[in-house]
Amino acid sequence: MDVPREGAARKRLIRGIALGATALIAVTAISIALARLKPAAPTVERATVWIDTAKRGPMTREVRGLGTLVPEVILWIPAVTDGRVERILVRPGAVVKADTVLIVLNNPELELAALEADYQVKAAEARYKTLAVQLESQRLTQSAELARLQSDYRQARLRADRDEARAKAGLLVELDRRLSVANADELQNRQRVEEKRLEIQSESVEAQLAVQNGEIERCRALANLKKNQVASLRVRAGAAGVLQELPVQEGQRVGGGSILAKVAQPERLKAELKIPETQAKDVQIGQRVQVDTRNGIIEATVSRIDPAVRDGTVTVDAKLEGALPPGARPDLSVDGTIELERLNDVLYIGRPVSAQPNSTASLFRLEPDGKGAARVQVKLGRSSVSTIEVLGGLRAGDQIVLSDMSQWDAQERIRLN
Repeated sequence: MDVPREGAARKRLIRGIALGATALIAVTAISIALARLKPAAPTVERATVWIDTAKRGPMTREVRGLGTLVPEVILWIPAVTDGRVERILVRPGAVVKADTVLIVLNNPELELAALEADYQVKAAEARYKTLAVQLESQRLTQSAELARLQSDYRQARLRADRDEARAKAGLLVELDRRLSVANADELQNRQRVEEKRLEIQSESVEAQLAVQNGEIERCRALANLKKNQVASLRVRAGAAGVLQELPVQEGQRVGGGSILAKVAQPERLKAELKIPETQAKDVQIGQRVQVDTRNGIIEATVSRIDPAVRDGTVTVDAKLEGALPPGARPDLSVDGTIELERLNDVLYIGRPVSAQPNSTASLFRLEPDGKGAARVQVKLGRSSVSTIEVLGGLRAGDQIVLSDMSQWDAQERIRLN
């Protein structure tokens, strides 16, 4: 028969409790240990990131901007007067000379006004001749009267002298002598008055003729203006070059001042570059520029900086130097690089994505084994198109990830696969 063992159930209970407590403690310890472990660093494909090495040496600061080639001299040809486009003789792209007729306009009213202005000149000239004849006739009449008085005065003076001698000889009474002398003196005064009147009349003739001559000049100026306006109906290029634009059509009515054509000189071009406003503060007149036409590099010099900002850019004019490469023509898209300054001995790296000059950037620096990268704070200085100065946080020979790593902003370290 079976003999019951006393205390066996109690021992089994105690053993179960002990095992359960042990298991609980083990699980808790493992959980705590796992919680204290750092998360594994994310893995990044090495071929997908841009890695550069910090270097020490000379660095050239540059800014770059897109632009176009434009003529240095552009001649906009306006309509001098109203008219209708009768004929277009030259089309855009043609080589023209200064006297090349581009467009023929028609304006009958203007031609009629020019004829009337010519008639006014002829009428004014006829009035001038008539007035000159009248004034000359008056002058001759006055001269004849003066000549008659001069003759009468000479005769009266002779008689007075004769009577003076007779009176001294006692052959003439005193009264007759006095009458002869008085008559001579009167004629002498009348002669002086007529001489003065003739002098004044001569001055009056000059004044009246000058007024009429001024009227002739006014009519001639008006006639010349009308003739020039009629001549301007044959619109000429005005300068040697290439006809760029002709924004009118035959039969179109144009008003005075309307732009009829654009003539440019393609052999004299300049580059208009659009520089971002944040980079244009260091651009100065006289700095060297390299203009890339995609078919050759042209050396140039900054000649003008637009004082205004438009659409976030500043327009910089670069004067081209040397011969133009084949295919260089107005409105050709170009890429210009302006040299700001040369730094002799600085520590620099390739410009990281979104890096700003004179700021601090958080970058990943490769570890010595090259299998991982840790985040470091790098103090940046002056920048260029593709490089930027390092003021602190790196040493020459350090390798840096320059690619956009914003998706790993929460990580302090990455693994490169």
